Amino acid sequence: MTQTTAPRVRTLVLLLLAAACALLAGAGPASAHAALTGSDPRQGAVVDKAPAQVSLTFSESVSLDDDSLRVLDPKGKRVDSGSPKGTGGTTYSVKLHAGLPDGTYTVSYQVVSADSHPVSGAYTFSVGAPSETSVSVSGQETGDGIVGWLYGLGRYVSYAGFVVLAGGAAFVLACWPRGSGVRAVQRLVVSGWLALTAATLLLLLLRGSYTGSGRLGDVFDLSLLGQVLQTKSGAALVSRLLLLAAAALFIAVLFGAYDKREKEEKRDLTFGLAVGGTVVAAGLAATWAMSEHASVGLQAGLAMPVDVLHLLAVAAWLGGLTTLLVSLYRAPADTPVETSAVRRFSRVAFGSVVALVLTGTYQSWRQLGSWTAFTDTRYGQLLLVKIGLVAVLVGIAYLSRRWTAQLAQTAPAVPRQREKQQVAASAGGDAKAGNSQRAAQLARQRAAMDAARQKRLRDADPQRFGLRRSVLAEAGVAVVLLAVTTVLTQTEPGRTEEEAKAANPSSASSSAAPSGTLTLDMPFDTGGQNGEGVVRIDLDPARVGGNDLHVYVENRDGRPVDIPEVKVALTLDSKDIGPLPVVPDHITTGHWSASGVQIPMAGDWEVAVTVRTSDIDQVTVSKNAQIG
Repeated sequence: MTQTTAPRVRTLVLLLLAAACALLAGAGPASAHAALTGSDPRQGAVVDKAPAQVSLTFSESVSLDDDSLRVLDPKGKRVDSGSPKGTGGTTYSVKLHAGLPDGTYTVSYQVVSADSHPVSGAYTFSVGAPSETSVSVSGQETGDGIVGWLYGLGRYVSYAGFVVLAGGAAFVLACWPRGSGVRAVQRLVVSGWLALTAATLLLLLLRGSYTGSGRLGDVFDLSLLGQVLQTKSGAALVSRLLLLAAAALFIAVLFGAYDKREKEEKRDLTFGLAVGGTVVAAGLAATWAMSEHASVGLQAGLAMPVDVLHLLAVAAWLGGLTTLLVSLYRAPADTPVETSAVRRFSRVAFGSVVALVLTGTYQSWRQLGSWTAFTDTRYGQLLLVKIGLVAVLVGIAYLSRRWTAQLAQTAPAVPRQREKQQVAASAGGDAKAGNSQRAAQLARQRAAMDAARQKRLRDADPQRFGLRRSVLAEAGVAVVLLAVTTVLTQTEPGRTEEEAKAANPSSASSSAAPSGTLTLDMPFDTGGQNGEGVVRIDLDPARVGGNDLHVYVENRDGRPVDIPEVKVALTLDSKDIGPLPVVPDHITTGHWSASGVQIPMAGDWEVAVTVRTSDIDQVTVSKNAQIG
């Protein structure tokens, strides 16, 4: 039975790690956490004369350099002059050359939001009349490519390293002091320290390229590194490295002087190590809180300490869980994890879950702002996945408590003193033989036999074996949970996304789908009975020439309804074209259609829809959209 278990365990762990890496790899580039909420000229606008400057307004403050805001003419030549500057609040502007000719201009921006994430994008406006342009506004994302992937991986490894480092040390001090002498536990905690240190150095090197050019060759550019060190994110990473030096001293004491103390002496040292370790762990957690989501936006002064508490609770739960798993599988048979230690960790885990629920509820309210954001934003959808994983994890932990209650501490088959006598006698025989090669071979054989014996002893207790399996399942879910958490930190908060949509309703509702279809949603109210609803216009392919137009009418409950009359008119004010009337044919309940609708030229078109719900109740609603 035990011979087939190990391969299954390794296979399960590999599958879980692969799933987590796949989820991390599918995260894509970091979304803009400072959303563009306004611009002058606005997106798709046609102005009579060239403006003196272009201004952009974001949902939060951003960092800029000389190339952060660029304005390109129809041929792709830069027409901005000087460096971009803040004009008050969250608005930034760049001056333009005088006497710009008519045509379509592209505004490209690449900045860094206050929560450390790169923000990029582009839009167009026209002077006099729209024109053909050689500048593409697609593919303007930062944090993409190999540098973005490496940066995301570094973030995941840094979170995992912190969880193992802080949670493993807490498990030893709070639950299992004897574990300070177990080699497997020592290696685990040291590995967490090494992973966090290496990931922090990697993030520091990648930061300049990640928020700038995105080129791998710029990773070792010392000038970029100098610029990073002057930013909030750079200061947080450097602070993390300094705290990791203190953590190294803590580990040396925990697995050195602390391990060598007698039981009574350990009690005095435990309090000092617990205080010092808590301070270092809180400081490490603060390096994330001070530079990411918690540091900006609503109630930042309260959100940062709440975020620190949230990270510490995650580490105590998941890091302790990982240490328990390693102890159950790798601790020597003569140094088993006591039942009392497992029960103490059960209480620590329960307290951590309570803290996670409280702090997570506050963070969810702060980052989402509404119930609809759970389903209407990517951040909310990921948060639902995280909540589901936490529920699964708590469910498995509940089952583990059954095994904990049944767990009986098993004694090793061969007493330690007898084992030492056997080894000494064998070593004496080898010395008499004088054959060093033979002695080394026998030592290896004894080591292999001892490892096999200890494995048999660990697997002999059915309750302990059942606990190991349930803890392994918990750890597997925790790996995926940590990956989802990492993706969440790189995703635009739902509150910011909804604020951006509210500030730019036309750009949000007129976004073109991959097929090229333009969709416009317009609420209406004719004032009569059952006169409220939404009319949706689909124009495909939304280009110059023939187009298919579809009209969908829904009541306020979202159900398709028929009404007496629907008419559409298209107007291009900048060229005095229109209104061009379109009378669609009724297809089915709530659906009208017209084919061959001609768009004579590209521009900012007004789409007006007249909705009549009775003989006397009608209203006309309109919305502008860039077509062509």
